[in-house]
Amino acid sequence: MGTVETSAADAATDRRQLMSVAYRLLGSVTEAEDAVQDAYARWYGLPRSRREEIRSPAAWLTTVTSRICLDLLGSARARRERYVGAWLPEPLPDRTEWERADGVDPAGPQDPADQIVLDESVTTAFLVVLESMTPAERVAFVLHDVFRYPFADIADVLGRTPAACKQLAASARRRVSVARTPVRTAQADVVRRVKEAWENKDVAALVGLLDPAAVMTADGGGMVGTVLRPVEGDARIARYMVAIADKAPGLELLQRSVNGVPGLVARRDGVVVTVASFDVVDGSVTRIWVVRNPEKLRSWAVAG
Repeated sequence: MGTVETSAADAATDRRQLMSVAYRLLGSVTEAEDAVQDAYARWYGLPRSRREEIRSPAAWLTTVTSRICLDLLGSARARRERYVGAWLPEPLPDRTEWERADGVDPAGPQDPADQIVLDESVTTAFLVVLESMTPAERVAFVLHDVFRYPFADIADVLGRTPAACKQLAASARRRVSVARTPVRTAQADVVRRVKEAWENKDVAALVGLLDPAAVMTADGGGMVGTVLRPVEGDARIARYMVAIADKAPGLELLQRSVNGVPGLVARRDGVVVTVASFDVVDGSVTRIWVVRNPEKLRSWAVAG
């Protein structure tokens, strides 16, 4: 990609790559879209002569997008300290899955979430672990281990030596090694059984599907009612889930992919109001992440 002018196909591919990088770095579709838009604005703000000197616009845009994300990650911690309750990554729907199930027009309005490639590096479990890293660790790890960028290029993003970037990625890798396991095919069956037990308000069945040390974390952002602290233990989670079902008549539960993994979605009057992700180990649910903040469910309005 050695010229300033690129084809529409190249531009679409570049944007998809940039959105995929930015979402993994930020855990937010909205913030990822803003970062990518900012990077493109800086690109087109360059004098034409400067753009002509850049041999790979895609590499330049990736570097700039990553730097913007690094700056956002630095300020995100302070913002999240003021966040009401737990902060969870923004969940992603599989648009094609909704089209097949609900007959939605595939030529309908596009959403930034559609541009993000779904794989094991975008599961909720993986993104939650990324949140535990320092901004520099996260950038080094995502760019190198997920997108295979060389440490020499990552050094330009972080303003550190390649050796220092390698150490950052290694430190991050130790944190993520447990979470980055292949999704087992049994997860879909376990989630289906959770759905059935939840619909039937069957506490005993839910307890049987949950690991004794399971943890449920909910994100309402202070905008809708939900627990502000994680709920721990199979029995407590089961009772809480049944209590929710009692207080929310008319909810429609659907089994749908969440960040590429089987999850559950709750709709009321056709509107998605809750998205739940699950981590399943050896046939038992170990973690449940529930997003109810409507600002984080905008992509689901397009999908659903």
